[in-house]
Amino acid sequence: MKSESLIEQLAPDREMAEPSYLQVAHKLTRLIESGEIMAGQSLPSERVLAEKLQLSHTTVRRAYDELRAKDYLSTHGRFGVAVKALPHLSPQLGRLKGFTEEMRELGMMPSTRLLERDIVTDRTMSSLFGRPTTARFLRLVRVRLGDGTPLSREVAWYDLTAAPELSDWDVVGSAYQYLYDHCGISLTHGEQTIEAVMSSDTETEVFEFAGPGLCLLIKRKTYSAFGQMIEYVEGTFRGDAYAYRLTLNLGSLPL
Repeated sequence: MKSESLIEQLAPDREMAEPSYLQVAHKLTRLIESGEIMAGQSLPSERVLAEKLQLSHTTVRRAYDELRAKDYLSTHGRFGVAVKALPHLSPQLGRLKGFTEEMRELGMMPSTRLLERDIVTDRTMSSLFGRPTTARFLRLVRVRLGDGTPLSREVAWYDLTAAPELSDWDVVGSAYQYLYDHCGISLTHGEQTIEAVMSSDTETEVFEFAGPGLCLLIKRKTYSAFGQMIEYVEGTFRGDAYAYRLTLNLGSLPL
């Protein structure tokens, strides 16, 4: 994006109640997340942008600080700032693996922010798992991060009838590894769908989007070696970071 066009789009509306620094920060965020300002692109220094927008140096600094807090900018001294590249992930589909393993394959450090942990009964889940209505499930709501960046928000359900030891799990590390080590359950296959959705209000906040953004909704049923359903997950992955890969093999040619 050319400098002149950028300045025009960042100019705050003086009649709005919202502070000028937040207007500038929100406009920059939208331009970055939409790809109009690309990763690696340099932005004007605080002094230059303040002069162009006829704002105080402090106002522009506060706007840039809003984006630094989201880890969107890197500083280059008197030469200004540049837009950081969000992680662009292209994991290979076709093999069952959890988030922890996937991040390690991609060379990233996985971590989790636990939002909710409950042991519940639920008619819908009981029907989905083929269990009686009195069956108990471990329900987890988690934000999954790679190298400290929030990449997905997921709601997961685990069948405690099949894996009662999960009720004692502290939700540290991989659920798949815990199931194997403490429950003697090896998850061997799953059924998964992927669809495009817009982020909910909660997901928009988690991913620090300026507004609703494009995401990938992944729904997965996971089974043990005996064909018993153990896990059901609905995970919303940020669309600005993920592009899944699938290897396709040519089948037999028609005669």
